Amino acid sequence: MFDAIVREGSLRGAATALGVKPSTVSHQLKNLETLLDTTLFIRTTRSISMTDAGRALARNTGPAFDQLGEGLNSAQTAGQSARGALKLAVPEFAYFLLIENKLAEFQSRYPEIELEISLTDALSDILDEEFHAGFRLGGMVAQDMVAIALSAPLLATVVASPTYLETHGIPKTPSDLLDHNCLQYRFHSSGQIAPWTFRGEDGAYPVRVRGNLIANSLPVTVDMARRGQGLAYGFREYCLEAIETGELVEVLTEYQAPLPGIHLYFPREYRRMTPLRLFIQHLKEGK
Repeated sequence: MFDAIVREGSLRGAATALGVKPSTVSHQLKNLETLLDTTLFIRTTRSISMTDAGRALARNTGPAFDQLGEGLNSAQTAGQSARGALKLAVPEFAYFLLIENKLAEFQSRYPEIELEISLTDALSDILDEEFHAGFRLGGMVAQDMVAIALSAPLLATVVASPTYLETHGIPKTPSDLLDHNCLQYRFHSSGQIAPWTFRGEDGAYPVRVRGNLIANSLPVTVDMARRGQGLAYGFREYCLEAIETGELVEVLTEYQAPLPGIHLYFPREYRRMTPLRLFIQHLKEGK
């Protein structure tokens, strides 16, 4: 009430600005003056002017009211325009399969969106870690989350260079991998070695392979396979370009295990968040 009177220059103007009766403004002003035990305005039938105490109060509280107004406006507009922060928890495989080739165009198209990508293979608690969204295989998420499919179901594959296969032979069954150098992946979050899983008559089953390289990066294991150092296990979609150029050869294709597609998940409250909506739309373009 005090700030409105200062800005409008009258009790009636303050009442109009606040949408209340002039008598309400007058009553609240009296309450404030009683609380402070001082007179803030000199009132006549024609005008109102501030006392020294009123001017002191206005001078020291005015900036705070301005900041409060800016804060309220920011809260009302946050996420409603193509600007602001967007924080994503992204597994490495999702980055290379979905984001890598589209990131530069997204940033050029929306330069005022500040995108932060945290590469992690953990199923992040995105609320506790203050992410707006995360990526995972499959669409099973908590009840208060939304999951959106961004890819078709994937396939796991085993690949090696032609040179490696010429030297060491081609495995015919998954059990033959026990006689090969298998380049393995270790999960960042759990520290566990990723299993090499295959499809059989009775469903999926793992093979405990061995090798002389363990890395917590899929690109590293696939690159070493390309260089003739062993067999790598990963997403077929990630290896596809090297397979088509002949740098890598798929083996055990009849045993390839299907995997769920990649989903983006986020709290329901972020459904109308413009930066997130634009990012999802951008990833889906040309899919």
